[in-house]
Amino acid sequence: MIRSGRHRHRRPPYGGRREAVLLSPVILTVFIGGLAFATPREIAFSRLLPAAPALAAALWPVVPTILLGAFSLLIMIGLSLVYSDLGTPYTAAAIVAVTLAAAYASHLRLQREEMLFQVRLVADAAQKVLLRPLPRQIQNVEIESLYLAAQEQARIGGDFYEAADTPYGVRLLIGDVRGKGLPAVGAASAVISCFRESAYDQPDLRGIIHRMEASMVRYSLGTPAVDQPEHFATALIAEIPYGGGQARILNCGHPPPLLVQSGQIRVLDSAVPSPPLNLAMLLGAHYSIDTVAFDEGDQMLLYTDGVTETRDRDGRFFPLPDWVRKLGPAPPRELLDRLHEDLLRYSGGRLDDDIAALAVRCAKTPGQERLG
Repeated sequence: MIRSGRHRHRRPPYGGRREAVLLSPVILTVFIGGLAFATPREIAFSRLLPAAPALAAALWPVVPTILLGAFSLLIMIGLSLVYSDLGTPYTAAAIVAVTLAAAYASHLRLQREEMLFQVRLVADAAQKVLLRPLPRQIQNVEIESLYLAAQEQARIGGDFYEAADTPYGVRLLIGDVRGKGLPAVGAASAVISCFRESAYDQPDLRGIIHRMEASMVRYSLGTPAVDQPEHFATALIAEIPYGGGQARILNCGHPPPLLVQSGQIRVLDSAVPSPPLNLAMLLGAHYSIDTVAFDEGDQMLLYTDGVTETRDRDGRFFPLPDWVRKLGPAPPRELLDRLHEDLLRYSGGRLDDDIAALAVRCAKTPGQERLG
C-alpha cells in the first residue's frame, strides 16, 4: 500500500464544488456583465471583462477559452449599445489580447499536464518494480505494508521494504536510504535488488548483509564523487521461522522494531550495534544478530525513522510505543491503517519524510503453503 504523505481524508472538490470551480469563468463573466448593465456608466465595471478568459486559461482547454473571450466581447458590444462613450474599442482590444494570451497559456498548461501524466506513469512503473506488492500471508506469517511518500509528485523515495519466502523462513527487509524523493530511489533499488537475490541462497543473515553492503558500495562508487560520502542506508533484516519459534534480527543502524507479545510491548534494541550500509569501512564490518521468541499470536512492527520523527505543531516526536500500547490488540492491516491516519493527524496533514512500515503476525491457524 503506497500513498502520498498528504492527508487523504479531506473531502476532494468533487460533485457540486468541482462543477462550481469549472463554471467560475462563466459565472464571473455574467456577474461582471450584470454589474456593468446595472450600474452607472462612470463606474465602468465592463473594464473587468478581460479577467474572465484569463481565469478560464487555468481551468479550460483552448477552444472553450476562446469562446468565452468571444462571449465577453459580445457583452461589451451590447454594453456599447446601451451606454455611449464607454471606451468600447479599448476594452474590446483588451478582451481580444487577453483571450489570445489565455488560449496560449491554456495550451501550455495542457502540454505540461500531459508531461506530468507521463512522468507519473513512469513513477508508477518504477514503484511496482521497487516496492512491489507483498504477499498478504506466507504460510502462517501474516504480512501487511504501508508506504507514505513525503513528496507527492515523486510517489516513491528512499524508504524500502521487501519480504521473501525462503527455505530458511520468511525473511523481511526494511530500510532507509539517506535523503528522500527521487534522488534516493537509485540507492534503494540497489539494496532491495540485492536482497531479493541473496535472501534465497544465503543461509545466514550476515551473508545477506555482506552482499548488500557490497552492492551499496558499488552503487556509491558509480555516482559522482561529490555524492559518494552521502550514500548510506540503514537496514533491518528479520527472519521468522515457519510455525513460529525464535525470530532472528540483524539491525544495521535502523530504528528498533516493536514486538507485541501477550499484550506487552517490547522495543527490540540491538545488544550490539551494527553499522549502516556503506559505513562498514569506517565503523567496522561487525554484524550482530539478536534472537527473540515469536510464536502464535505475536506481532512485530517494523518501521523507518519517518514514523518516530513525525512532529506535531509543538515539535514533539510521535510516541510510537505509547501509541501501540493505547491502540491495543489489532490485526496488521488495521494497525497500519490506524497508524496512517494518526500520523497524518499528528503532523497536521503533511509529512516531512518518507514513511515505510511492515506489520507481521504469527497466525494462530496454519496459513497457505509456502510458494516456490
